[in-house]
Amino acid sequence: MFKLRSALAIGAAIVFVCFSLAERSSTASAADFPPPGKNIVMQIGFNPGGGTDAAGFLLSKFLKKYLPGQPSVSLQHMPGAGGMTALNHVVMRSQADGLLLIMGGASALDPINVRAPTARYDPTKFRIVGGIGRGGSALVISAEGRERLLNKSGLPAIMGSSGPIPRQGMQVVLWGVEYQGWNVKWVTGYPGTNELMIALDRGEIDMTTTGNIFSLADRLKAGKMTIINQSGMIKDGKSIGRPDFGDAPLLTDRLEGKITDPIAQKSFDYWLAMNTADKWLGLHPDTPDNIVQVYRAAFEKIAVDPEFLEEGERISDGFFPVNHKEVESYIRTLAETPDDAIKFTTQLMRKQGIQLK
Repeated sequence: MFKLRSALAIGAAIVFVCFSLAERSSTASAADFPPPGKNIVMQIGFNPGGGTDAAGFLLSKFLKKYLPGQPSVSLQHMPGAGGMTALNHVVMRSQADGLLLIMGGASALDPINVRAPTARYDPTKFRIVGGIGRGGSALVISAEGRERLLNKSGLPAIMGSSGPIPRQGMQVVLWGVEYQGWNVKWVTGYPGTNELMIALDRGEIDMTTTGNIFSLADRLKAGKMTIINQSGMIKDGKSIGRPDFGDAPLLTDRLEGKITDPIAQKSFDYWLAMNTADKWLGLHPDTPDNIVQVYRAAFEKIAVDPEFLEEGERISDGFFPVNHKEVESYIRTLAETPDDAIKFTTQLMRKQGIQLK
């Protein structure tokens, strides 16, 4: 019995020593991150030339500037399934050594996609470094359309939408109709923003949403159009507006106290999180804390770099960096959205005459 206990004690000591050495090795490698001469790869789940690619390229340039040792950061594109293919690859086939970054988009966080059988990742498990936001969108309307918007007895204001199903920013009108009593008729199927702007000028539609207020600056200045409200963006847990949208009211303020059904509120929170989410930078779920901190420290410096902010504005109006806590917050909101809340948005579309397949 004594020999057995001695053998067990020796075995336990060996295991403890091995674990301690492994822990020290992990800590040491993290402290020395990135290893000299090692290339860092940023994997992007979309084709070159899009918004995620542009944001990733800009971040890669400044990560090289602020990471210890100024390592090379190269881009690797793995398009497919709205970013899902790349995230599946990261979780199932890559190592958690910090040498592979993920540049993701909002579509890969949408619970509709995450809960599909083909998704092999949990977005709440990724180690988030930071993100890029665009500050939401503005809902604009012509002077004539505004008069009809609140008159339920007359002709409705025409809301123009790109694609067969309104994009997230355009879904702001769903809430206006349901909870503010707007008189609106939807016209969907426009190819893109340029076609919507032409339709506004021709009087085919009365209202639409845009994140690029520059394209409407002359119309707004001449009084031909006004901003009804803006979707806003989440910062430090609060909804705030974009400076270039002036004093346009926030949708959250307009709807305060009007949504009383819990499922409807969850649905609105889902919409707001999807409208806030844009581009996010992350690491493998098992990446050690010390390595994550190296990246987050670099991102904090990037976020206040004037050159980075200036170049970001060239990519998109309303461009602003988002810290990891804010990104984690809207990822949790999306992950916790019940299926009934997602269906509620679909019900609003059908109720308002939008044809869904």
